[in-house]
Amino acid sequence: MVSMMLPTSLNGLLAASERSENLANIDVAGWQWGTLVGVILLMLLIDLLVVHKEAHEVSTKEAAIESAVWISVGVAFTGVVAWWFGAQASGEYISGYLIEKSLSVDNVFVWALIMGYFAVPQRYQHRVLFWGIFGALALRAVFIFAGVALIERFDWILYVFGVFLLYTAAKLTFTDNDHIDPGESKFLKVVNRFVPSTDEFDGQKLFTMKNGKRLATPLFAVLMLVEATDVIFAVDSVPAVLAVSNEQFIVFASNAFAILGLRALYFLLADMHSKFSYLQEGLAIILAFVGVKMIIAEWYHIPTALSLGVIAIVLTASIGFSMKDQRNQADAKMAGAAFDDSDDGFVDDDSTTADPT
Repeated sequence: MVSMMLPTSLNGLLAASERSENLANIDVAGWQWGTLVGVILLMLLIDLLVVHKEAHEVSTKEAAIESAVWISVGVAFTGVVAWWFGAQASGEYISGYLIEKSLSVDNVFVWALIMGYFAVPQRYQHRVLFWGIFGALALRAVFIFAGVALIERFDWILYVFGVFLLYTAAKLTFTDNDHIDPGESKFLKVVNRFVPSTDEFDGQKLFTMKNGKRLATPLFAVLMLVEATDVIFAVDSVPAVLAVSNEQFIVFASNAFAILGLRALYFLLADMHSKFSYLQEGLAIILAFVGVKMIIAEWYHIPTALSLGVIAIVLTASIGFSMKDQRNQADAKMAGAAFDDSDDGFVDDDSTTADPT
C-alpha cells in the first residue's frame, strides 16, 4: 500500500516544487514579520489618534493628500522587499499590491452605497471605516495563511482558484454594483435580529444607552456590512494575489498596504463612480488574466515582469477609456445645449410669412 502511494505523493511534491522554482522562495525572520506588523500598527495609530482624532468632514484636498501618502508608503515598501529578499520577491510584491489596489476600488463604491443607504453623516464615516479596515487586516491574514496552506497541501487547488477567478471575471462583466440594495442583505437581517438596535446616531459610537438599555447604533450595522463585503471581496482578491506569489509575507504585505489607504481613497472616489465607466471591464480582464495564469502554471509560468506589465496596461487603459468617455459625454451635452439654443424649439421662421388664404 505504501509503495503504491509513494509515487503519487512524489509526483505532487515535484509538481509543487516546479511551480515554486518560478516564484520567490524566501526565509522570513521573526524580526522582519515584527517590523511589518509594527509599521502597520504604527500607521493605524497615527491615523486614528493624530490625523483623525476629532470627527470632521474629510475634504477632497485632504483625501487626495492622504491617498498620495498611503500609496507612496505602499509603493516604497517594494524597495524594502527588494533589500531583504531580492528582485523577484519585490516584483511579486508590487504585482500583488497593484492587483489588490485595483480590485479594492470596487469595494470603495460598495461602501459608498452602504453609507448612503444608512445616511451616515460624513464626519462619522472615517471612524467606522477605520475599524472596518482593522477587521479586514485580521480577516485577510486568515484567508492568506489558509490559502497558502491549501496550495502547499493540495497543489490542485490552484485550478479551483483559477476557475473561480474566471467565473468572477465573467460575473463582474455582467453585473452592476449600482443596483445593490444594502437593506436586502441577509447578513444585516441576522444582525438586526440578534443585536438590539436603534436608528439614532450617537456621535461616532457603535453602541449607546437608551432607556437603560445598551443598543447598537446604525454605525454598528454599517461596520458589519463593511466587514461582510470585505469577506466577499477577499474571496476574489486573495486568490488573485496568490497567482503571483506563494509567500505568505509577500501576499499579506501587498494586501495590507493596499487596503490601509482605502479610507482616504473612499473619500476621494466615493462620488466618482460614474466617471470610471470602464473600471469593471478592466478589473474583469485582470481577474481573467490571473485566473489563466493559475490554471496554466504547471505547464508555463508567466514571468512576474510580464504580469506586472499586463496589470499596469489594463489599469491605464480602463482609466484612459473612462476619461475619454467622460469627455465624449460632456461634448455631446454641450453640443445638445447649443443646438437647443440656436433652434428655439424647431420653429421655422419662414413659415410665419406665408398666408395660406
